[in-house]
Amino acid sequence: MSGNGKKRPPLVADKRYAAKPATKKKKPAPKKAAAKPVARKRKASPKKAKPRGFIGWLLTPFRWLFRLIWAFTWRVGLVVSLIIGGFSFYFASQMPAVADLIDQRTRGSVTMTDLSGEVFAWRGDQFGGMVTTDTVSPHLHNAVVATEDKRFYRHLGISPRGIASAVRINLREGRGPLSGNGGSTITQQVAKLLCLGVPFDPNKWDSERAYEADCRRTTLWRKAREAVFSVGMEIAYTKEEILTIYLNRAYLGAGSRGFEAAAQRYFGISAAEVNPAQAAMLAGLLTAPSANAPTRNLQRAQDRASIVIGLMEDQSYISAAQARDARLSPATLSEAARASSGGFFADWVMASGPEFFTRNTTEDVIIRTTLDQRIQTAAEDALIQVFQNDVREGSEAQAAIVVMSADGAVRAMVGGRNISATGAFNRATQALRQTGSAFKPFIYAAALDLGMSPYDMIDDSPTCWERRGSPSWCPENYDREFIGPVTMVDALATSRNIPAILVSEEVGRGLVSDVANGFGVQGDLAAGPALALGVSESTLLDMTGAFAGILNGGSAVTPYGLTDLRLMGDDTALMDATGVGIGERIIREEAARQLTWMMTKVVEEGTGRRARIDGWPIAAKTGTTQGSRDAWFIGFTGDYVTGVWMGYDDNSRLTGVTGGGLPASIWRETMLRVLSGKQPTALPMMIPQRPATTGVLESQGGQAPAQDILNLLDSILTGN
Repeated sequence: MSGNGKKRPPLVADKRYAAKPATKKKKPAPKKAAAKPVARKRKASPKKAKPRGFIGWLLTPFRWLFRLIWAFTWRVGLVVSLIIGGFSFYFASQMPAVADLIDQRTRGSVTMTDLSGEVFAWRGDQFGGMVTTDTVSPHLHNAVVATEDKRFYRHLGISPRGIASAVRINLREGRGPLSGNGGSTITQQVAKLLCLGVPFDPNKWDSERAYEADCRRTTLWRKAREAVFSVGMEIAYTKEEILTIYLNRAYLGAGSRGFEAAAQRYFGISAAEVNPAQAAMLAGLLTAPSANAPTRNLQRAQDRASIVIGLMEDQSYISAAQARDARLSPATLSEAARASSGGFFADWVMASGPEFFTRNTTEDVIIRTTLDQRIQTAAEDALIQVFQNDVREGSEAQAAIVVMSADGAVRAMVGGRNISATGAFNRATQALRQTGSAFKPFIYAAALDLGMSPYDMIDDSPTCWERRGSPSWCPENYDREFIGPVTMVDALATSRNIPAILVSEEVGRGLVSDVANGFGVQGDLAAGPALALGVSESTLLDMTGAFAGILNGGSAVTPYGLTDLRLMGDDTALMDATGVGIGERIIREEAARQLTWMMTKVVEEGTGRRARIDGWPIAAKTGTTQGSRDAWFIGFTGDYVTGVWMGYDDNSRLTGVTGGGLPASIWRETMLRVLSGKQPTALPMMIPQRPATTGVLESQGGQAPAQDILNLLDSILTGN
């Protein structure tokens, strides 16, 4: 049945179907996984093909470089981001509670009140108490955000757009990229206020000011740390908490820390009560708090506030009508803030009070003082008037005024022509100047205390004193004339030099120095006969206090301005004025009363006639130093002692000025205002009986006839 006789191979099952072998050929992995031909086709695609033409070949290196830079950049960026994120989370984990960051002042504040209890000055860092974004006025909240960081609620602590804009502005204006505009967000500003978490260390920084200056330094490294710290704050706190820290920590000029203190300082109200105009003025202080402070330049503060109002309107925080009203009725200072008087007095109280409660206090302190703002204003107005009307334009001459009661309580103090200055050189308390003839009352005080009479005669004649190793000293009177025998009272009234020297030599320079020192003229006094001419130096405050000792009957007086001191919120005074003021007796009361009478003749008949005030008895003494470098007028009524000094800071000569001239005019203008509306009060003085005969203390070499000396000594010893 096989039929053809040829042998055929037997049929096998796997050869029955033609499709099977094809399937088996595709099974081997190498053939199925081979994708190289496909990859070659992709590389040969038109998009990835090698560039053709000259331009294509020219761009090839740049394309390669771009790919290299991109590959490097995103990897570095990833690493940097991880590092920043790590440090940010680290800072976030170290952040204290918000309440612990509100008030971290290293020193406290000092609030000073006047005689009637009204606040007139602030010193130190004033903190009005904690406020939050919910408790301040919405206008204030919006003004701060509109002015300082309009994207505050949209960024994560830093604003690349703001930084780029600030760098562009700085470069365009010729500054360094980090100088001028900073592009800082509110969060970054808070980071600076917190000094990037570095606390104040007195062992590292000399003062808080140095610490803050170091915190404000701008370097690339600090900017990098600031950015990381800011992101950490955004992680740790909410936006409202960050803004709360800012509202409490920002410095706003005039010693105000935080918006509550500033609102109280400038407007006398809480930060919760400010209107749009006031909110704009406060927010405007953030850029330059000292320069824009309304107490320094109200117009500049109002101009800056107008710009802030525009920003608030542009960002829809206030309507156009509200903006118009705010511009038409700009914020103004409260009455207490407008009363810029008393700056020199406040500085003196701070300098003379206990350091741990004034200059270096860590507590909030309230000091009640002796200042009378009515008298303070009178002194300032008098000084301004005389300089405007009687002093040539452009003169750099200075003047100082002190007014005090007989017990030494200082009622007013002007330390220079810039009456609104704070922290300035105080010529009433810091300037040591020769006293000239203003020293002569202490000579006659010593003589009267020994029993001499105001009517005792002294020979005003040319006299010379020998000086070892130097030519003889032959002083002259101011008018270069000699009038012969003259009573002590007339010699004082007309400020004769020779009689003053003779009396000083007769009673003894040591006694004269003791009397002057006892009354408060501090320092080492001259050792020679020139002591009588006031060549020794003193301050106006000390000289005025010494004259107060004459007014109160011959007892020493310590000028004082602090009545009591207490911590804010406490009713118990930590210290008061007990034990200051009137001290031990220096001369007999009778001698002081006679000297007061002698000094009235200075105003009635002598060198101080320009100071006369109708109806008021006044005792005084003029003083002009050698070369007319200092001019003094110190006088008193029954209630007040007022001292005036005039001169140049560089000790130049005054032209045509004596103690009985411009200083007497300033004194009179001051006292006219002080005494306005008051009834004249009598001076506590004693008019001595004129003796039948008296000896003459002659000037021949400082010697008197022997019998006259014996008579004079007998009179002194017996008290007759």
